[in-house]
Amino acid sequence: MFKNKTVAFMGAGNMAEAMISGTVQSGKLSGEQIIVSNRSDQQKREQIERLYGVRTMASEQLPFDEIDVLILAMKPKDIDTVLDSIKYKVNNKTVIMSVLAGITTSHMEQNLPAGQSVIRVMPNTSSMLKESATAISAGRFTTESEMEEARELLRTIGQVFIIQEEQMDIFTGVAGSGPAYFYYLMEHIEKTATESGLSPEVAREIGAQTIYGAAKMMLERNESPTELRENVTSPNGTTAAGLRALDEYGGGKAISAAVKGAQKRSAEISSSLKQKQLVSQ
Repeated sequence: MFKNKTVAFMGAGNMAEAMISGTVQSGKLSGEQIIVSNRSDQQKREQIERLYGVRTMASEQLPFDEIDVLILAMKPKDIDTVLDSIKYKVNNKTVIMSVLAGITTSHMEQNLPAGQSVIRVMPNTSSMLKESATAISAGRFTTESEMEEARELLRTIGQVFIIQEEQMDIFTGVAGSGPAYFYYLMEHIEKTATESGLSPEVAREIGAQTIYGAAKMMLERNESPTELRENVTSPNGTTAAGLRALDEYGGGKAISAAVKGAQKRSAEISSSLKQKQLVSQ
């Protein structure tokens, strides 16, 4: 499916690099089929070329006629500048995929040539290990075959979920930002375990294995999170004591607030762009 395809990235930050790493490791695309660009950071481009064997260049040098899939991976605040810079260059057969939080397909379509195929994508940084939870939503002009190709491409970096675009903000709150919540949890587990005598290295390995094992239980057993929690909670036991402390200090509320906070910010970015566009009209 990808034998003669060329995939280009505009932006070479952490998310782009995670996706590049996972895609290259999958073997579905060769380094020669991947182009990575940014505006001015030549040192970053050279580092990525050295690590992954891909082609790199400044964004204005992109060979748009060669590109089958163009992945927008710059900062969301730069989206209008980038769309303005490519709208007269991009090939109408190119599928544009955006990994930018809060940027809707309709916003991109309004700033690109009529009929341009656009797909909104939300991966996470676990792409680097081919373990991303990635959501995709189709734009107005995207065909079923283009969505299927996008899904196959993104399967090189993990699991892919096709969702309605109005669900993308909550997906961002859960999965796009989700890894950071677990890293935050691990920071506190490691700190507490170290204070109680474990070395930081051992504490980190124990905590990570515990989270990994719990995640595998969720994926491989036909039981709800509530059932799995109850299975390991003996009355008046150690787990019950830990859960009481979480409740006492608002652990559950904090997790919900984190997801809703990220969801809200994703929606705010979309709203801000809509307002900006209305003002400029």
